Amino acid sequence: MKVVAVCGSPRKGGNTEQACEIVLKGIALNNIETELITLVGLEIGPCTACGGCAAAHKCVAHKDDFQPIYEKIVAADGLVLASPVYFSYATGPICNLIHRLGYVARRCGNPLSRKVGTAIAVARRAGHNATFQQLTMFFPIMDMVTVGSSYWNVIQARDPGDIAHDEEGLKTLERLSENFAWLLNKIN
Repeated sequence: MKVVAVCGSPRKGGNTEQACEIVLKGIALNNIETELITLVGLEIGPCTACGGCAAAHKCVAHKDDFQPIYEKIVAADGLVLASPVYFSYATGPICNLIHRLGYVARRCGNPLSRKVGTAIAVARRAGHNATFQQLTMFFPIMDMVTVGSSYWNVIQARDPGDIAHDEEGLKTLERLSENFAWLLNKIN
């Protein structure tokens, strides 16, 4: 089994990446392979809804970094989507990825169906709920099973390393990793 986490932060080593690492570390403790994909420095163009993916079984609208990420997600058993909050919403790069991921998968027989997914939102002060909801809404529309925790999968942080000061947020992420691994093991 394998879980892929996609970090939508434009900052290398930032709080969102650290949140992903916490969740993946907990999942890996259960003998599940994990991989972190950060979108830092990658080009992920917007979906153009051209429909070319239906015949090609891949995105043909852009020559960018999307296709290798798509293939890793399709090959995995689980998916974590994480984003910092930028003006109350997820970042542009992760939104572009989600739009294309959903469109291509839906046009190609939905290989995401019944995979396990969850979302994480990181914010300085507010906007967690909107971003968490925005990311989480992807999973049910793709016929995926969504994993929760003891609270919404959100954490307070601004400057790099601030994630360490949100005790409740850290406990939520740890429980999330336990629930994710538990569910994957039950399904498989």
